Amino acid sequence: MAQKSFYRSDRVSAQLRRELGQIVHMAVREHGLPSVSVSDVEVTRDLAHAKVFVTALQQERSTEAVKALKALSPEMRYQLGRAMKLRHVPELHFHYDDSVDKGERIDLLLRDLPEVQARDDEDEDAEDGGSDDSSDDPDADRLK
Repeated sequence: MAQKSFYRSDRVSAQLRRELGQIVHMAVREHGLPSVSVSDVEVTRDLAHAKVFVTALQQERSTEAVKALKALSPEMRYQLGRAMKLRHVPELHFHYDDSVDKGERIDLLLRDLPEVQARDDEDEDAEDGGSDDSSDDPDADRLK
């Protein structure tokens, strides 16, 4: 029977993401930081370091938010140590996760393609034409 391999670092990473999500949310409220959320956490195999990826609602204030989170890192490690049963809490390294911004940019570029615009126009025409006219149905007269 094949067995899946689960690394402890993966389990710790998932738990860190949950706990840090709550801790970061509280820090945002308490310190008046720009609104951010934890999108991912990557932990090294030895559990000594954790890369914490955050996304910001206001992209222009993301640098400010990451800088503030880095300053609050020791306090957050202390809170993590109390919340989690770990002998050693990883050192936190905060990074801005720009994957959402890149995804939005790609989506915008794709929407600007002429083929996509033509297809969207055809879809809108099909929705407008079929919704209000029931005379195309040959059984409609019989049902009246």
